[in-house]
Amino acid sequence: MKKIYIAVTAIVCLAIIICMATIISTYWSHTNNYVKTPVGDIPVYSYTIIQMYPHNSSAFTQGLTFDDNGNLIEGTGINGASSLRRVNLVDGKILQQINLDKKYFGEGIAVVDNRIVQLTWQNKIGFIYDKETFELLDEFNLSTEGWGLTYDGSHLVVSDGTANLYFLDTNNYQIIDSISVYDAEGSVENLNELEYINGVIYANIWHSSKIAIINPVSGQVEAYIDLDKIAQPYIAENAEAVLNGIAYNTQTMQLYVTGKNWSNIYEITINEI
Repeated sequence: MKKIYIAVTAIVCLAIIICMATIISTYWSHTNNYVKTPVGDIPVYSYTIIQMYPHNSSAFTQGLTFDDNGNLIEGTGINGASSLRRVNLVDGKILQQINLDKKYFGEGIAVVDNRIVQLTWQNKIGFIYDKETFELLDEFNLSTEGWGLTYDGSHLVVSDGTANLYFLDTNNYQIIDSISVYDAEGSVENLNELEYINGVIYANIWHSSKIAIINPVSGQVEAYIDLDKIAQPYIAENAEAVLNGIAYNTQTMQLYVTGKNWSNIYEITINEI
């Protein structure tokens, strides 16, 4: 009987330990995923220009990414000048283009499987195109303004000019989650064009020459890239010619940046501290 009592007691104690471990694990998992933590000093990376390519300076760039053949897919803005285009990176020539109705101000774009998705600004409408033909397949409503757009392999990620990023279901384009982006000084507003690169989100910030590198789970800015020296010559001529356009070629692992009405696209490498 004594042996049975000891055995039962041991089992009960083990069960309690397992239960407590599960509770603690769940707590810390929840904390790490959702609770903002102090970030201290955010590193600011410099860059090296590898190569420059020509870019159509009439393009008010709002979205930039690559297709499977190494050509750029670019979305441009401004009512009456908004478009979706396929562009040869090397010579800057437009290979394919469709224009949006003048009532639409084109915004961010993303490639999802065999589709291209393009946002509009205050119309709160998104367009879905065939990736090869640019045929308009469908459209959807968005509950926020449309600014930047990227695809993380599971969801579309949308910015709306605030500090928020929204995660959309790629089947019905409904918002299923969101995060607020912050750094050591607080919320990071005016998030614009987006690109998902190796598990983090790169974001242009409207009227800033820095790119924020964002943790897509917590919203914490893990680092900035300071591109002021590239951007300033364009901004000196036109205050709205801001840095806006990030494209990552997953096949060559090369990073490219440009801006609104810029005459060049820059291939760069990041100099981490």
